[in-house]
Amino acid sequence: MAKRILILLVVVCALSGAASAQNTEIKITLGEQFFDALLEAVFTHLEEPSVPISGTNGSYSGCTETIRLKREMEGVKTAVRFRQGIIYAPIAFEGSYNLPLVGCIDFDGWAETNIDLRFNQAGNSIDGRARVIKVNLTGTNGVGSAFLARFVQSSIDKKINPLEIISLDKLSFTTPVQNAGKLRMRATGFDHKVNEKYLEIIIKYAFEKAK
Repeated sequence: MAKRILILLVVVCALSGAASAQNTEIKITLGEQFFDALLEAVFTHLEEPSVPISGTNGSYSGCTETIRLKREMEGVKTAVRFRQGIIYAPIAFEGSYNLPLVGCIDFDGWAETNIDLRFNQAGNSIDGRARVIKVNLTGTNGVGSAFLARFVQSSIDKKINPLEIISLDKLSFTTPVQNAGKLRMRATGFDHKVNEKYLEIIIKYAFEKAK
């Protein structure tokens, strides 16, 4: 009897300690190879992502005013790279724009882009923001290239931001505990660290009783 009481006390003490430590974290490591494979799949199996660059729903007088992301342009591949604590993303593209007094101009090139990650508390999601640092434009034969470069940079900044990476609700789980009920492992926030060649994402969790 004394032995059973001792075991019961040990179990109660252990559970009491766990009650004050019901938060935990999970670390996910994503390397550059993961993003290379992901982008290769996107451009192989899906339509090329495109962004309208005017207020005319992407078309004006027969000119399709859009930027279309490309897998590669001028020897530069669309990719995600991790350098010196920064998420760097070269983005290859082509597009067309109806330049005033000139007409429809086709262009192509690539944009040097940094991506910032943040926790959107209101939307309970991990969001990204693409910041275009520089646009390297070719294919216009010099016609309006400076204007188009600024216009492309502004359009990418305004049209694709913010980027919802993933909703934390999709990272939450419910686990049945035999003869006891269900526990919900709810994602409550995140942090991240950019290392050389890979990205660490830390998902913060809280354990609670599932409804």
